[in-house]
Amino acid sequence: MSTPPTAPKKSWSWRSQAFRGLIYQVITIALIALAVWYLANNTITNMKLRGIQSGFDFLTGSAGFDIGESLFAFDSGEPYWRAFLVGLTNTLRVAVLGIILTTILGTLIGVGRFSRNALVRGFCTVYVEFFRNIPVLLQLLMWYLMFTELLPAASEPWALGPLFLSKGGLSFPVPVWASGHVWGAWGLLVGVVAAFAYRHFARISFEKTGVAKSMLLAPIALVLAFGVLGWLLGGAPTALNRPVLGEFAIENGGALTPEFLSVLLGLTVYTAAFVSEVVRGGIQSVALGQSEAAAALGLSRGHTMRLVMLPQALRVIIPPVTNQYLNLTKNSSLAVAIGYPDVVSIANTALNQTGRAVECIAIIMVIYLSTSLFTSILMNWYNTRSAIKER
Repeated sequence: MSTPPTAPKKSWSWRSQAFRGLIYQVITIALIALAVWYLANNTITNMKLRGIQSGFDFLTGSAGFDIGESLFAFDSGEPYWRAFLVGLTNTLRVAVLGIILTTILGTLIGVGRFSRNALVRGFCTVYVEFFRNIPVLLQLLMWYLMFTELLPAASEPWALGPLFLSKGGLSFPVPVWASGHVWGAWGLLVGVVAAFAYRHFARISFEKTGVAKSMLLAPIALVLAFGVLGWLLGGAPTALNRPVLGEFAIENGGALTPEFLSVLLGLTVYTAAFVSEVVRGGIQSVALGQSEAAAALGLSRGHTMRLVMLPQALRVIIPPVTNQYLNLTKNSSLAVAIGYPDVVSIANTALNQTGRAVECIAIIMVIYLSTSLFTSILMNWYNTRSAIKER
């Protein structure tokens, strides 16, 4: 019986290339740490000599200013750290919704570039060339001026069914909170788990039998079905808090401010132009024989695009699209130009009141670095799962 090969012993000699590489890396890290310590210590010393206060102790002090838009209650007597938390949630709200809308719009525009309809194809081309060649800051200002100058006053809004659109923003009905909504949320969560399980077993079934099952519509149907089931088990609440036209403004219901709408629409239409070109390039990278084979099997153009072309193009699409997601998140810092209270706006106010410039800038850097790294990790994980595996 043959003995298994033994792993080669690690050499700790200077002649070992791996050992030398490890030593060089340790030295490099030590030098970088030393440089950072020297710069930080020198900065703190100079600030003390000039009587400039430093440190993050100001975060526990009273902010002393109000924030016009927040997902949770905030008043001027609360500490600075809570104000930064409000700015963070406002930034994430724009970033998450912007990424979702950008993905949908960019994919539709990119696929539309391959349409046989000259009008659709021309519209998509004009859209891309127009929006990607205008600076995003100008687009934010354009949308903001449209909302604040062209729309009617809040006392005379445009009624779009249950919606009201005016210079005060967009008002819409919101559900009256009840236990049925909690049950519906749990149902959606169970539906997501069931959808992942379905995709896993559908993939295994396809590998064994060669019979393809729906990998898109069935998971969506499962999520919706469990969500509706939970809502029904919770009593099926249907009460809505509807906006009504008051004497001077719109009352009740939910509302989206002109600043939020301007930032969201501006970043979405701008970034979607770049995403559409990524999608178009990814589809073009798929061999022409794939679409011809799908046509020979009797698949329609829509099914060919959804089931054959786009899945194979993902390995080309995902990495550059990740860059666009990161750009959208970082471009949200331009919202300060139109008065949206994101984390940059909150930091500017805190800086002016406390004089802690280094600390406020450091907080901004940590927040954007963390959100960008999280987005990159999530997209890299998805890219690994979507990659075509050679067998």
